Amino acid sequence: MSRNRRRKPSLSSVVFTMILFDISAFGVLILNSETFDPLALIAMAATVLLLIFQYFILSNCDRTVLVIANFLVSVGLVIQFRISPSVAMKQLVWIVMGMVCMIVTTLAIRRSKIWPNLWRILIGLSGVFLASAVGLGSEKFGASNWINIGIFSFQPSEFVKIMLIFVLAALLGRERNMKTMIIAAGYVGACLLLLLLQKDLGAALLYAGTAMIMLYIATGNKLLLAGSAAGGAAGAVVAYKMFSHVRVRVALWKNPWAMYEKQGYQVVQGLIAIASGGLFGLGLMQSMPKSIPAAHTDYIFAVICAEFGVLFGLALLAFYLIFIIRGAIIAMDCRNSFDALVAIGCVSMLALQSFIIIGGVTKLIPLTGITLPFVSYGGSSILSCFFILGILEGLAVKNGDADEVEFAEWNEEQDEWEEKNGWETEDEAYDDAYDE
Repeated sequence: MSRNRRRKPSLSSVVFTMILFDISAFGVLILNSETFDPLALIAMAATVLLLIFQYFILSNCDRTVLVIANFLVSVGLVIQFRISPSVAMKQLVWIVMGMVCMIVTTLAIRRSKIWPNLWRILIGLSGVFLASAVGLGSEKFGASNWINIGIFSFQPSEFVKIMLIFVLAALLGRERNMKTMIIAAGYVGACLLLLLLQKDLGAALLYAGTAMIMLYIATGNKLLLAGSAAGGAAGAVVAYKMFSHVRVRVALWKNPWAMYEKQGYQVVQGLIAIASGGLFGLGLMQSMPKSIPAAHTDYIFAVICAEFGVLFGLALLAFYLIFIIRGAIIAMDCRNSFDALVAIGCVSMLALQSFIIIGGVTKLIPLTGITLPFVSYGGSSILSCFFILGILEGLAVKNGDADEVEFAEWNEEQDEWEEKNGWETEDEAYDDAYDE
């Protein structure tokens, strides 16, 4: 008796489910509004069209990664609209700009071979960006990491983290001697110092963690990894001694209830929101996200758990995990060490960023002010995430091009071999057997 095999859901069915989620979520937002808001229809149409565009038009890319990123973006946009429609529409503009940046980056990574040679320029740009934040940055939430230009403001560290990946991939991907290792260590150390001067400890932790992962992947040296970890731990102790707001955050991590009426209000409200949602959530439009400070940025994961439930939050983590696994597969398929290290750096950056902010919101680790990739509000964050997505997609397309070339060469070699040895092809042998 033959056993029926269980059919795995196809990617197209997953995309269809995501479209239903977007339409249903925005439908709930429209029905629960006191007055009809046409902006909800615009946001719904935009999210669905972007998903369709990514899945059907960008067919040469890794569509699994694209679909996951788009779903995370759509979840973020739904929550942003639920909190503030005006904020959501600003986010939508940044998402469209991010899509353009992603496509341009994909083409640039696929077709250009100059990236390993740009590390000196990127080191200079990194220094200019981070130093400008030290000298000209405005302070928000204890860190002076924002630069204001007219009505616009951006975080230089969001873009320098991409430069960091390329610089380390260029240095660690070539012949690793004492000179290149010193340059790499000096560059990372300088970036961390400038971030400490900005009091941007979340970005510093992100930079350090990504650098350690890339160093270990490139060298496989456990002593170097242990030394880097020891240096990072020493830096954390120094930061704890130097900055009062670091000591406050550690104290909040230990017992936020003791400081509830002052610094602990945000942490406690976030925990209450997560607990109130339970496994299945209170329902869209049923919680009180405005009672949580920074609900649309740092604490958006708490709002998601309150509205959709802890199970949905775990599903969101599963999507991040699949994204990371697909990124690792792209890295393993790369044909040279530079491309592989760039892919690993991008995956590590997103993985660490997700862990750091979700760990901080759930009180697993002390809270640091960074965003949840693809979900939180912020132009700099969205653009940097789409740049990273474009890098991964460019490498995936580049791998696909290499596979096609290698397959064509293999077929050509097989044809030459068969012609030389007088062997029949499989189809010809089948035809002869059928005639007989």
